[in-house]
Amino acid sequence: MIKEFKDFIAKGNVMDMAVGIIIGAAFTAIVASLVGDLINPLIGLFTGGVDFTNNYAVLAGDVAEGSSLEAAREAGASVFAYGAFIMAIVNFLIIAWVVFILVKTVNRVKESAETEAEAPAAEEPKGPTQEELLAEIRDALKAQAS
Repeated sequence: MIKEFKDFIAKGNVMDMAVGIIIGAAFTAIVASLVGDLINPLIGLFTGGVDFTNNYAVLAGDVAEGSSLEAAREAGASVFAYGAFIMAIVNFLIIAWVVFILVKTVNRVKESAETEAEAPAAEEPKGPTQEELLAEIRDALKAQAS
């Protein structure tokens, strides 16, 4: 059983998948930072700082007017947090767009690298054919004979 486990772990697909998951987790942090720290502030600048996160409706419980969503939850109120859901959708769309652009760029770079690798080297000028050489020899021999 241990030998089978070793064989399973040693397969290339398992190792590739493990590396992919690790890189994916690191990439998630990069994309989240890109969206949260760079793109969302720019969008907020153009939209006048609109943030729906604290928009909610109280379903049950007492909450002071103008309280944040977090304060309402801490007070034990049952809230319908539609603003947080809207912001999650907006963040998802932004992240999906960023990932799309990154994948498109990587694919373009990969295609150009493959095209360069497949491009044939500049063709060297071809020499005369066998028939042309034989014709030259014949003509040279005729010229010597005359």
